[in-house]
Amino acid sequence: MSYDAIVIGSGPNGLAAAITLARAGQSVLLREAAPTVGGGLRSAELTLPGFTHDICSTVHAMAGISPFFRNLLEPADTASPLPQRPRSLLRGVASTARTPSHGASSVGVPGTLAAVRVEFVKPPIAFAHPLDDGSAAAVYQSLDATVDSLGRDGPPYRALIEPLLNRADELFSDILGPPRWPHHPLLLARFGHRAIRSAQSLAMARFVGEPARALFAGAAAHCMLPLDWSATAAFGLVLTLAAHVTGWPVVRGGSQRLADALADYFRALGGTIETSAPVDSLDSLPPSRAILCDVTPRQFLSIGANQIPGGFRRRLAKFRYGPGVFKMDWALSAPIPWSAAACRQAGTVHLGGTLAEIAAAEAAPWRGEHAGRPYVLLVQPTLMDPTRAPPGKHIAWGYCHVPNGSTIDMTERIESQIERFAPGFRDCILARHTFRTDELERHNPNLIGGDINGGAANLAQLFTRPIAQWNPYATPLKNVYLCSSSTPPGGGVHGMCGYFAAMSSL
Repeated sequence: MSYDAIVIGSGPNGLAAAITLARAGQSVLLREAAPTVGGGLRSAELTLPGFTHDICSTVHAMAGISPFFRNLLEPADTASPLPQRPRSLLRGVASTARTPSHGASSVGVPGTLAAVRVEFVKPPIAFAHPLDDGSAAAVYQSLDATVDSLGRDGPPYRALIEPLLNRADELFSDILGPPRWPHHPLLLARFGHRAIRSAQSLAMARFVGEPARALFAGAAAHCMLPLDWSATAAFGLVLTLAAHVTGWPVVRGGSQRLADALADYFRALGGTIETSAPVDSLDSLPPSRAILCDVTPRQFLSIGANQIPGGFRRRLAKFRYGPGVFKMDWALSAPIPWSAAACRQAGTVHLGGTLAEIAAAEAAPWRGEHAGRPYVLLVQPTLMDPTRAPPGKHIAWGYCHVPNGSTIDMTERIESQIERFAPGFRDCILARHTFRTDELERHNPNLIGGDINGGAANLAQLFTRPIAQWNPYATPLKNVYLCSSSTPPGGGVHGMCGYFAAMSSL
């Protein structure tokens, strides 16, 4: 059987590409090597029966600001219009994508009664950052509440965030796309003036108190880069703005629910999914008009084998992967006993102490070192979704950044950081599960060396993922495209890499 398109990989970008093509009337086959769809959106009972853990992504900060997800998850009269292909990709081809009508908080099939509900639930506080004196800085979805909580740094925080927040939809429509002439150049320039700085320098210049400085550093450290590098402030700004827009929600029941809903929607559009169906070579695929690959450059070089021209192969081989993560999941007998009250209400807690401590911890993996006191990103999903654990019980997960490919066990260091701000945490542990970087890669081959961002997001690769070229999704192979987080706009559950690659194909 032949298809209009074949998509390799069912992570959020592969699913987004497949759905975009199917909505345009294409016959699409989605191939997934794992037994279940989802990539970074998979869930499993990693510790004890009845405890549902997300293997990678839990907090969907980007889903609520992504035009692709908003178009699917919101009512038709409020959904954001999907962006058209950048001018560099249009080439005079008209879009044939349909825009169906959907119910609120669900992924549904237009014209049918079938609807797969996806419920997003928010914590009272998006994220918090505890300090050693027992206090914590916090970002609420409400800008006013956040400003009030920051004391003397409240006004400068408002001055930094409010002008961008007031036009967040317009800003994110430009940020979440490939390099192109922006639709709102003055707004993007205002953002860029702040974003091009290092997170460390912006925090030091804007805020006078350690709580606000550490709070911003904790958000920026998601980028997995040294915080004194240029443009790391961009990550802190984008994630902080997203917190005020979306509240950093989770999917009730686990992230797998979102992946399954997208897969069901794709099937309802006529798409075909094959799981436990790895692709070792492009030659092994059925005939198709186009192939879209939700894989990183290293994997593409493997499945493309000798078909890829030498020049492109050499350029793609230079693609740089970032640090990996050492991840832990816990089944808990009780909520984490944080010293700071704000942490007991926060879906996400950033652990690392002061700005200087976080900066030192994030620089270590780039030197091939493991921080003694690592920056730990911790999520406590049962705070807002008790369905993930038996009654009265809880789950949490956390990770720290380590050198790419590290096999060092960071259990003691991570749990010591939690115990530092939540004395008695270890007494709550019923069971734990760990993922080293090599174990993460075996579970999901896109996580090269444990890199969860699809490649380093340093300034050299921020605008040239995977290489510098006019169409970042195209390859020298006719009608073969890359659609993973190794293409713009990079990591995160937003689907825009898959969407733009699919539109480029169309």
